Amino acid sequence: MTTQLYTNARIFTSDTRRWAEAMLVQDDRLLYVGDAGTASRLRPDAEVTDLEGRLVVPGFVDGHAHVVGTGEALGQVSLWGAKSVEEIQQRIKERYTERPDADRILATGWLHGAIPGGVPEASMLDAVVPGMPVYAFAYDFHSVWVNTAALAELGITDNTPNPHGGTIKRDADGQATGYIDENAFYDMVLPFLDSHVSGSEHAASIAAVQQAYRETGVTTACDMGFNETDLEAFKRADKDGTLTSRLIAYWRVNNTGSAEENIAQVQRAAALAVEHETPFLRVVGIKVIIDGTIDGCTAVLGTPYADGSNAEPIWSLDELAPVVAAADAAGLKVAMHAIGDESVRIAIGAVEHAVAKNGPRERRHRIEHLELVDRADVDRLAALGITASMQPVHADPAISENWRAKLDDDRVERGFPWPWIREAGACLAFGTDSPTSPHAPLPNMYVATTRASALDASAGTNVPDFALPLADSIEHATRDSAWTCGAEHEIGRLAAGLYADFVVLDTDVLATDNPGVLLETKVLRTVVGGRTVYEKD
Repeated sequence: MTTQLYTNARIFTSDTRRWAEAMLVQDDRLLYVGDAGTASRLRPDAEVTDLEGRLVVPGFVDGHAHVVGTGEALGQVSLWGAKSVEEIQQRIKERYTERPDADRILATGWLHGAIPGGVPEASMLDAVVPGMPVYAFAYDFHSVWVNTAALAELGITDNTPNPHGGTIKRDADGQATGYIDENAFYDMVLPFLDSHVSGSEHAASIAAVQQAYRETGVTTACDMGFNETDLEAFKRADKDGTLTSRLIAYWRVNNTGSAEENIAQVQRAAALAVEHETPFLRVVGIKVIIDGTIDGCTAVLGTPYADGSNAEPIWSLDELAPVVAAADAAGLKVAMHAIGDESVRIAIGAVEHAVAKNGPRERRHRIEHLELVDRADVDRLAALGITASMQPVHADPAISENWRAKLDDDRVERGFPWPWIREAGACLAFGTDSPTSPHAPLPNMYVATTRASALDASAGTNVPDFALPLADSIEHATRDSAWTCGAEHEIGRLAAGLYADFVVLDTDVLATDNPGVLLETKVLRTVVGGRTVYEKD
């Protein structure tokens, strides 16, 4: 039995007693968190690590991520920060020049505001890569921009019908333009690309994201959109013992338009929740996408966009309610992507239906994003015990210009209202939604506590009155993200009995009035289950 004493530190616990100075780790669990004297008396023979006064925080629990996609994105052409079609073209052309024999080019991170009118066309990509298929994922991962060669290998023609809840964009003559969104993207493009990824490539993506997590202090990620391919890849990694961060999975349930098929997907998730539960991998719930994004004008709003348009939900309340009720009855947690205020109401209505049908039981249902929500609906979700799962990096002012332009009224002044959630008494869980945003937790905390940009210092602020204190933000990104997944007795806090998952930082970000240090602070050590998985040279 191995016992380690970590001492001479400022330990932020995210627990009811926020601060400690020493920790005892026995095997993979915390034996004691408190003062150094007691720790020494409990285990006088423990192996001592002097942390030299450093700040320790719980391992970050990314409350909303796409883990395999994050690993894949690390090897794709980055379009983050590209401000024009010409800059996007140049970056893609450089990859084409570097790898002229590749099967296809994958890129990620373009902003709608960088494209005239916000809707790209295949011809723009054809101009720089005419023969090789190109897939450029929008930063929000709700749409893909492809060239003519990609349309051909997908088998998409001018006559291909739109799937339920998705669109193949066409011009006035009915020709496919190369822009594919929502369920057309999820049901037609992603499965095709997955089918061309080998097991070794999946393993490489998992290895890449594990390394990225180790270096930035992410010890658990809640995957929003797990599928069969992801499951098999992670099962292999878990069996091989190569995982260095824990994965809590929400099974993706697509609206097929068939009530029977939708319920069958819930039943599959329920079976997986029983079959797969290890310290590093488990399925706990389902994920549904009710609407799209404000940037793409596919989020469902109570009042139309500035141009008078609006969107139809991917799941209507009548379609969603029985799915949520079935998952609720099976003991699954339900995560519902709802960005627009009207889609938030659909999500709340579905939970109300489940409560009425299934009666009293413990529930940990959640709404993802809530970028635009009415204050009255925040009170409704709080009363139902629904968690607001939100991503500070989505409020980064460097990417908000197009978001604000699509609304262009007083609604922009109530976007991403984190304090409302807290005031109403609901649980607020923070994540990143990587790869739609950078995966690193500390820049995420910077946006949370300043409403300023982690990407562009000149971008100003975005509704600064909605900023939160840093200590509270860290708790939302650790303790509260763990709670909403039902993992509060294992992770998210530094308390006796929980897994010894923690991070040592080179700067005490909680002892300064300058939040800018969050953008410079580095992780010195990441510990998962009592094992140091990363130590900075």
